[in-house]
Amino acid sequence: MAFFYNKLWKILIDKNMNKTALRDAVEITPSTLARLSKNQNVTMEVLGKICEEFHCDIGDIVEYVHNENSKAEKR
Repeated sequence: MAFFYNKLWKILIDKNMNKTALRDAVEITPSTLARLSKNQNVTMEVLGKICEEFHCDIGDIVEYVHNENSKAEKR
């Protein structure tokens, strides 16, 4: 399973905001920001803070991409 935060980065571009400003606005650590940048898992709390900041739903900032290979590997 894979999560991608490309939608979040597009929101930042639209709002003329950089990643450091996001980090400061939602009060997350630099390591959490790095995890987002690498499309790694973060907590729901972090995603909730981002949604609160931008008044959006989770689907507006994160995308789930189903990986067919992982399903076949489990069989």
